[in-house]
Amino acid sequence: MKKTIVLYPGLFVSHLVPMMELADVLLEEGYAVTAAVIDLTLDQDAALAATVDRVAAARPPVLVRRLPQIQDSPEVADYGDAFLWYIEVVRRYNERLREFLCSLPPRSVHAVVVDAPSTAALDVARELGVPAYTFFASNASAVAMFLQLPWMRAEGQPSFKELGDAPIEFHSVPPMPASYLMRETLQVSESELYKAMMNTMRQNVEPDGILVNTFASLEARAVAALRDPQVRPGGEERRTPPIYYVRPRVAGAGAGTKEKHECLAWLDTQPEHSVLFLCFRSIGAATHSEEQLREVAIGLQKSGHRFLWVVQAPLRGDTQRLFDPRADVDLDGLLPDGFLASTEGRGLVVKHWAPQVEVLRHRATAAFVTHCGWNSTLEGIAAGVPMLCWPMYAEQKLNKVVMVEEAGVGVEMSGWEQGLVTVEEVEAKVRLVMESEEGERLRARVAAHRVAATVACKAGGSSRAAFGHFLVDAACLGRV
Repeated sequence: MKKTIVLYPGLFVSHLVPMMELADVLLEEGYAVTAAVIDLTLDQDAALAATVDRVAAARPPVLVRRLPQIQDSPEVADYGDAFLWYIEVVRRYNERLREFLCSLPPRSVHAVVVDAPSTAALDVARELGVPAYTFFASNASAVAMFLQLPWMRAEGQPSFKELGDAPIEFHSVPPMPASYLMRETLQVSESELYKAMMNTMRQNVEPDGILVNTFASLEARAVAALRDPQVRPGGEERRTPPIYYVRPRVAGAGAGTKEKHECLAWLDTQPEHSVLFLCFRSIGAATHSEEQLREVAIGLQKSGHRFLWVVQAPLRGDTQRLFDPRADVDLDGLLPDGFLASTEGRGLVVKHWAPQVEVLRHRATAAFVTHCGWNSTLEGIAAGVPMLCWPMYAEQKLNKVVMVEEAGVGVEMSGWEQGLVTVEEVEAKVRLVMESEEGERLRARVAAHRVAATVACKAGGSSRAAFGHFLVDAACLGRV
């Protein structure tokens, strides 16, 4: 009987997709892969349900099991924040996860891999004697930061909010303003959200190991520092679990689909390396105000360059619209008068969504304006496309620092810190990345990282070797 790796993905699409990509390598290594998925209702998150269906269809050998729904499933509105809702949902599903693991053949489970915020699920694995690992969809620099943050502010010291833009010094991470630290999460040290986040971070040392969604050469400084097995938070010695940098190959977003998206057909008609791609994913795109959309539009128009732009209507508090593909986007009402007509032929505006991986890999794509989500960053690197960095929320500000200052794969759109990227900056940065010598140097650095990423995923490469170490270490920890 094949040994089984059980994946327990998170409740966010950005966490689920890279974890499911782990399955491709695990299958090649000869393991059976089962994904235990929390089955939210369509009303809670249609986007997540659709993504589960898509990744399952793209990977027939992976057994996807939806855990039975619980009574009175929590709603985000009940908690006022998605993270508080997330950890409560995971906690309530522990019994369902326990039942599922116990239903598998005895001694068949090699390891359980849970989404990093799902630390409550580690209790179930420990109870059953199953080796348990967390998977960080973010990068090594974020892992280093999360391992240090809970012990950085002693009682009586200024809060992160009070520090404002004062630089914070992390071991292995570039100094950055305190305001970059997920300000919506860490602003008020007395809040329930702050306490929940810090408690989750403290539990980062509890799994048998940590799998990280990166490859070693991309973040050499963070990886080198994290090799030190000792972390000393608050003056006491605490051992960091083994860390494995296992970024898998990037699967095509259209895997398992038959129809070609209209934007790909349009790209087929464009010259090679001529198109700027702007995509901020659903939440990022919906945070742009109408004023910001107009600034971007005029900046693109004045730059004279070809573009493909994915647009969402501003959110205005209606979060459910993010998950409804039927929700309309009135482009004529959102964009400046005459913009669509004046850019017809050299520009294409797409509503809601585009197949990002396929667009980035297309021969016509030259550069990428991104919200600095880590999945998007890695997809840009895998395609060899330089990036204009426009962070918005969560750890994206840290990602921007890694992209610009560490890896050198992007240039910052600095207006995000003032709340508005202006026409002038859009035009100037587009011209920089598309026309200038600096843009060519940027392209060369991204190309070098692309080669390194490809090598890392091949037999003998760093990511593939890390997978091997993870599997061997899990075997040594015990059997069910």
